[in-house]
Amino acid sequence: MQPELFQRTLDDTPAGDIKAPRLWVRRLVIWEAPDKQPLRDIPLRPGMNIVWTPDDQGIGHGGGKTLFCRLLRYCLGENTFAPEEQRDSIASAFLNAYVGAEVILDGVCWAILRPLGSRRRHFAVPEGQLEELIKGEMSSTGIEPFLNAVENKMITSQVAELVPGRKQQYLAWQVALAWLTRDQECRFDHVLDWRSTQSDSDSPARGLNQTEKLEALRAFLKAMTPQEQSLRQEISKQDEVKGKLERETDHQRWEIQRLRQALLEAFSVTDDELTQGSMGIALLRDAAHSRLAKLSDVPSDQGVTNVHEARDAYESAKNAVIEIEKKAERLGAEIAIIPNLIARIEGEYPSLQLALSETESFPCPICEVPIDRVLADGCGLSHKLPDIDACKQRLQQNRDDYANEKERLTVKRRELNQLKPELELAKQKKDIAEARYRKLDDARHSQENSLYEAKRLIDESERLEHLMHHQQQTSEKLQGVIENIENMRQQVIDLINRQASALSELNEKFDAIINSLIKDDCSGSIRLTGKGLNLTVQMGGNRSTSAIDSLKVVAFDLAALCLAIEGKTNIPAFLIHDSPREADLGLPLYDRLFQLIRDLEDVGGSPLFQYIITTTTRPPTEFQVKPWLAVRLSGSPASERLLRNDL
Repeated sequence: MQPELFQRTLDDTPAGDIKAPRLWVRRLVIWEAPDKQPLRDIPLRPGMNIVWTPDDQGIGHGGGKTLFCRLLRYCLGENTFAPEEQRDSIASAFLNAYVGAEVILDGVCWAILRPLGSRRRHFAVPEGQLEELIKGEMSSTGIEPFLNAVENKMITSQVAELVPGRKQQYLAWQVALAWLTRDQECRFDHVLDWRSTQSDSDSPARGLNQTEKLEALRAFLKAMTPQEQSLRQEISKQDEVKGKLERETDHQRWEIQRLRQALLEAFSVTDDELTQGSMGIALLRDAAHSRLAKLSDVPSDQGVTNVHEARDAYESAKNAVIEIEKKAERLGAEIAIIPNLIARIEGEYPSLQLALSETESFPCPICEVPIDRVLADGCGLSHKLPDIDACKQRLQQNRDDYANEKERLTVKRRELNQLKPELELAKQKKDIAEARYRKLDDARHSQENSLYEAKRLIDESERLEHLMHHQQQTSEKLQGVIENIENMRQQVIDLINRQASALSELNEKFDAIINSLIKDDCSGSIRLTGKGLNLTVQMGGNRSTSAIDSLKVVAFDLAALCLAIEGKTNIPAFLIHDSPREADLGLPLYDRLFQLIRDLEDVGGSPLFQYIITTTTRPPTEFQVKPWLAVRLSGSPASERLLRNDL
């Protein structure tokens, strides 16, 4: 085998004459209440700090390792310190609890105090004292003064502008904090997985997609320029335009196909018989114009122009039928009444005849014996005699009325019978006139529809031509956008290549760390591709297992830590790894991780970084004591937990 030209060693050169990390936590203190002694007062140091909960009898979990990390993050500027359910439990158990931290930033000690219970007072005071703040003798400052100091001194405004999605102040530091203090729930699965939804951290990093997180990471590593970010933002905008144009083109293609098929069916032409493109459209348009010309030359002897006369004749015939029907109806009504009149007249006849008879021989008023009229005329007793002439006239009138009504009934019935053939003839004339009118009207509508259809085919063929022209313009525009995107992507690649030094140094650190942890002549590499950040480990070929993937993430973070020690990043040399052993790292490899961190402490004479690691797996024996062992916790009894309480 050809030997390596250069020995792969993790050789860090500190930046300038610095003697301590630019940012590190010196102390974490937890108070149950301001007037009580601290529940915990945990000193920390530059270099490696181990939080160990021995996995005795399988109850190593639950001691408070993750809560310890969350409280550190809370003091460093994160909005929450636990999931909501756990926050409620802590607030119920410790109504007036506080957590405080002494954070060293560029040699200045910041006293930071934040509530765990119902209180809302937050403090961040440079050169302050936690014991003075917990007494509550000064007004609340909020956490913002510290966040502002970190953003300005550590991140810098130029780098902060490169962090995507800046919708709130201090986002850049909070995004960096998310990377440097990964959620334990992410289990070191991916280099860009920083915050899990399960942790309920309310970190702005959760609102960033993978591309935006990669841009932020590169900005922190000094591997990205404002020009590249502008290009990426423009590419994103152009991608939206491209998607819109693609959807528009697809719709136009569908509409063209639908319209073309409809025209082919209208002219009874198959798709194979018609030339494609504008020439085929011209043929369809000419055919539509020819059809319209033929329809416009149709002679008028078909009676289409006489449709109005036919309609008038039909209306006249229909009215004639209506008049005859009305006359017949009137006759029928009269015929129905006359028999009743005859019956009434006939009913009056007997009484009239009786009255005449009584008039001719009436009774004596005194003895009621009928007497002769001649005698009555000379009778002095009769002062009034019945009028016989009037009675005869009434009787004769009854007979005359009877005869007249009988005659009228006969006449009306004869008239009604005469109307029936007249009505049938009128109906026949009406039906003939209606049929002629309907035929002529249908012919007129048919001709109008044919003319309309011919004109519509002309319009559709012209619309098809317009759609194809518009589609061509859209396609050309889409092609221009695609070419523009490709050109901008090439410019991005060129800019990335110009920033290759930062990634090259990160790659060297990553390769050396992988080789130090795995041994066995293995190597690691970091490549920035169009799909993102690609981490590989070579061990007789590209290896990708759950343990190897977790190791890649740990090694990447440590490589960035090494660059931060050398002052080649815009983030502090600060890192928290919460239970990396839970991510399937093998025990020998896990032990070498502790030794690697211990070796880094010797760079520069004194530790120039702070690395906090929590574990249930035992650390190597030499690191189970001070100064590396920061605190030892236990899940049982409750007094050995972080908050010394069974929540």
